[in-house]
Amino acid sequence: MDITNVIITPQCDKEMRKWKFSELLADQEVRRRWEKVREFFFLRESTYDMTSRCNIRCDGCYYYEGEKQFAEENGDPEAWQRLMKEEKARGITYVVLAGAEPSMVPQLLDVCYGEIPLGCIATNGVKRISETVGYKIHISVWGNDETSLRVRRAKNLLSKQIENYRGDPRSVFVYTFTRDNISEAYEVVDAIVAHNCKITFNVFSSPVGYTGSLRHNRNSLEQMRKVIMDLLHRYPENVLSSPYNVVAHTHEHGLHKLYGCSYPRRNPSTDIGLGRSFRQYRADLSWDRDASCCVPDTDCDECRHYAAGSAVVTARLYRHVTDPDTFKSWLDYVDTYLAVWVKGYEKGDNLCHEMIAPPI
Repeated sequence: MDITNVIITPQCDKEMRKWKFSELLADQEVRRRWEKVREFFFLRESTYDMTSRCNIRCDGCYYYEGEKQFAEENGDPEAWQRLMKEEKARGITYVVLAGAEPSMVPQLLDVCYGEIPLGCIATNGVKRISETVGYKIHISVWGNDETSLRVRRAKNLLSKQIENYRGDPRSVFVYTFTRDNISEAYEVVDAIVAHNCKITFNVFSSPVGYTGSLRHNRNSLEQMRKVIMDLLHRYPENVLSSPYNVVAHTHEHGLHKLYGCSYPRRNPSTDIGLGRSFRQYRADLSWDRDASCCVPDTDCDECRHYAAGSAVVTARLYRHVTDPDTFKSWLDYVDTYLAVWVKGYEKGDNLCHEMIAPPI
């Protein structure tokens, strides 16, 4: 694949006609994919900071920005069990456990899993999380070991992460692209694939007020797009992504400008969807609707988080039923999202291999 010539097909180049939804589903492969993904439309998420402690400290860390880092940690398993029961009663079916570092509080992870069995844990991978917790586990990777030492103050981090999670069906390695580590993605992905692990991609999205060297610009976004497309071509069995994932997260505009953010921080509506159901709990079990989003204290204009897209892009079905390629692209995105976030869900082959521009 020539990564110097990756082109996004604009919507104006698509055939201009109105498609009925039944016409979009006429292709049997598309219909099967639609039936596969819509079984998971019941997912309703909230996120939870499990602890204010961490065993490493990273430049540009989202947790140690804003007020949430000062929340007094509640380590009482009974309090967490009550919270999970209350969450289940109000319709939450999926939990994202984060914080500073969730692996620091293993007993609380067990409690959450015992009440709501669908979810994900965001971890730095330094400490292995017990198999008794059957959530998907996202292991954060920010570059090779040299970069990890410089940016995350952690020695031999990638080798530790692979040792802890190779062969673990729960695990997905999440490579966060910064402006500085784009070229390192090849050696990192090679190492992860060599142990037959799965990997997906995140885009560093600056915290409010951040001016450091990790922040992206137009040139770095273009470089990143080419590299991800090349890696997707090289390792289709291990790389969990699609051309539309690449488009949505490497666009010059952030997710909010492209799609409109569904999370309460940017969405005043409490009528339906995330505006009504989503909460972001701090380590003291409090929450603030005005600050609630999947990664609080991110600069919203810069947000290209893979976590945000899992809800923001997937919620825009109605925008993507315009033509077959755009609908296929959306199905690929949702299929990727489910493979990344739901344990046991297997990603299918991408239906659309063009890079389709986001519909307006």
